[in-house]
Amino acid sequence: MFLTPDELVEMTGRKQMRAQAVALTHLGVIHKIRADGKPLVLRAHVEQLLGAGIAPRAKAAPHFEPNWAAANERHPPLVARKEKK
Repeated sequence: MFLTPDELVEMTGRKQMRAQAVALTHLGVIHKIRADGKPLVLRAHVEQLLGAGIAPRAKAAPHFEPNWAAANERHPPLVARKEKK
């Protein structure tokens, strides 16, 4: 649910709790400070912020339009052929 102390050190590059909080702020990571001074960071927030768990976008299907010019062209009427006997 929350990042471990080791993960906070890895993410921020800092060991001191106050320095970690400053680094988290600079990274744009929302966090709270516990009563003992340790930063508290939701794992889901960091994953969302860094793009984990986001499925790659599927390519959009090609968009086809009818050829209205061809549909509007005048064509000679079809003539039924007589069968040869």
